[in-house]
Amino acid sequence: MPDTSAERSARRPVDPVALQHVQQRLARAATPPWLHGEVARRMAERLPVIRLQPDRVIDWGSQLGASRELLAAAYPRALRLLVEADAGQRALTEQALTRPWWSPQRWAQPASAAHTPDSLTAGAGELLWANMALHGAADPQAMMAQWHRALAADGFLMFSTLGPGTLQTLQTLYRAQGWAPPFAPFVDMHDLGDMLVQAGFADPVMDQEQITLTWADADGLLAELRGLGGNADPRRHAGLRTPRWRQALDKLLMQTAGADGRPALGFEIVYGHAFRPPPRPRLAERTEVPLDDMRAMVRAGRRPA
Repeated sequence: MPDTSAERSARRPVDPVALQHVQQRLARAATPPWLHGEVARRMAERLPVIRLQPDRVIDWGSQLGASRELLAAAYPRALRLLVEADAGQRALTEQALTRPWWSPQRWAQPASAAHTPDSLTAGAGELLWANMALHGAADPQAMMAQWHRALAADGFLMFSTLGPGTLQTLQTLYRAQGWAPPFAPFVDMHDLGDMLVQAGFADPVMDQEQITLTWADADGLLAELRGLGGNADPRRHAGLRTPRWRQALDKLLMQTAGADGRPALGFEIVYGHAFRPPPRPRLAERTEVPLDDMRAMVRAGRRPA
């Protein structure tokens, strides 16, 4: 049977070891990337249209998601579960949650707790928020399966990620010079929607927007890109580049400048929303239902088919 487009995207060319190193480097930064905070702000503008008022909010990839204050403001009474797959990121998250017993913040807001994806119980929260986390996963389909397990029945998923329209100008420059790819490819939003359905989500809605950033010079542009990630494409150039190559890259980047003389690059931001429907076992002569699924159906007031 031929692969679906979603299955091909789930196996996009990416070096998982290099991608893990990139995520660890980003986690050591003093603050999350500026773009992550801006996307979180734009995603939070969509929260008022959601009628769901969760008691438990899962903030997936919290350290780099730059969303803690936004979620606390939107759901001040909700318990927040901060999820980090990386041990270093989890340590930073736990450190950020530690407050003296006399701190007003310790008593004014519900407690938050740091978790790994595996330490979350099934159905741990009614809202799962994952800002700019999916493109940091070597296997996005596997991450969606983790989201599905973590959400309670009828829970709501909101996420954002980089799409294939990101840094197209940079990709074109590299290709014209015959250079190896500058970054690993990103998954198309239509494929992401298919992957959500395969993971068990219902009614996925996908949309995107383009954000164009400009810088004073090529040095500022490259510093910003390094703060956003790194090259995890297995076809990337092996070894170190020369100063002459860097000078050539700077010159090419300055050619992207507009009338203001500032080089520019575009980022495609993909937004996704979906529900976690209650489980429905298939009709059969004999039906076996996992205990967690049975409890979820009971809470939803439904019976096995």
